[in-house]
Amino acid sequence: MEVVKRFTRLGKREYTLLCLLIVVNLAIHFTIIQDPPSLISDEFYYTNDAKVILTEHSSNRTEQPPLGKLLIASDVALFGDNPFGWRTFPIIFGTANIALLYLICRRLQMSRRAANIAAFLLTFENLSFVHSGIAMLDVFSLTFMMLSFWLYLRYNYSLSAVAVALATLSKLTGVFAIMVIFLHWLIARRTGKIHFIASMALAPLSFLLLMPVLEFAIYHRLTNFVSSIFVMLTQSDSLTFAFAATSQPPLIGPGQIIMPPHRPWEIVTLPQIIPYCHNPHYFGTISFTIWALIIPTFIYMMVKSVKKNEPGLLGTLWFISTYLVWIPIYLITDRITYVYYFYPAVGAICIALGMGLSWLIDFWQTRRTSKLRLISIVGVILFLVLHLGVFVFLAPVNPWPVERLLASLM
Repeated sequence: MEVVKRFTRLGKREYTLLCLLIVVNLAIHFTIIQDPPSLISDEFYYTNDAKVILTEHSSNRTEQPPLGKLLIASDVALFGDNPFGWRTFPIIFGTANIALLYLICRRLQMSRRAANIAAFLLTFENLSFVHSGIAMLDVFSLTFMMLSFWLYLRYNYSLSAVAVALATLSKLTGVFAIMVIFLHWLIARRTGKIHFIASMALAPLSFLLLMPVLEFAIYHRLTNFVSSIFVMLTQSDSLTFAFAATSQPPLIGPGQIIMPPHRPWEIVTLPQIIPYCHNPHYFGTISFTIWALIIPTFIYMMVKSVKKNEPGLLGTLWFISTYLVWIPIYLITDRITYVYYFYPAVGAICIALGMGLSWLIDFWQTRRTSKLRLISIVGVILFLVLHLGVFVFLAPVNPWPVERLLASLM
């Protein structure tokens, strides 16, 4: 009886389920970290560049800022040129994103149940899981981006701005975080104008101050960091469909897997199943349970934001600033996008789904029809079980011939 009481008390504690999700996430990642033992996806480029940084104090990936590259190089320096040295830091940062999403939900006054559902959905979302377990820059940038949101919601504007700078120093798309923060403040707060603007000015200032320091850590000498920024922007501008039509399609690592580009809207209107690795199967694929609900969830977020709902507003701005922004960018510049460009926006969808599924249970709780409430609870549980099943199916955690099955369905 005493054991039962202890488990009951444990279940009532704030972070019990979150800690369980973190432990499960880490356990799965580190169980499969050495499979495959070779580089996959853009790991091929960034881990080889990490070795160039460590041995030659140079970099071949001049189109990217220095922080993400240094984190991968530090990983290799600590754990060696092996899967642990390539993937340990991404796993740690990706796991931190689960905790940050929960904390963001709670700062938005979402219930514990809604926050737990959102964290559960993110933990077992395939695209997020895959990208938080391979040596690419996106996971580092997203972690600092989500950190900036959490700090902003806590009114720590200065630290939030520094986090935006760190996100941008990890990958240039991290700058989108400032759009989310500025638009949210403009719509929902508009207080302490001078303090907010002065604090946000720390974002570009921190970027400019840290850029030469991080480049010195790579090159072991002073560099013209302004020229480096110009190179990054110039090379980014060259990633267009017109350029792709006249050049060889990009290959993912030594396995010679082609990474096909997409128009931004194709990512949410057509399921994209991109194999990063064949054995075991790593797919650059949004979990179908998330993908199928992207458009209705975005509409739901917009409706809630019009009603001055805090999670709905932040989720809407998050989704617009990290994903929808690619549509005008493409229309103006012909910029290529890939399926993993949706990765930073997954958290926004998880917030909205957590809020919506929790509301579905609460709606019937206030009614006298207990049967409908039971149906809604069972429906939510079944959806979460389906989401978990999709994860097991897609993620590199099972031995099934998933690629052949998917090919027969497409």
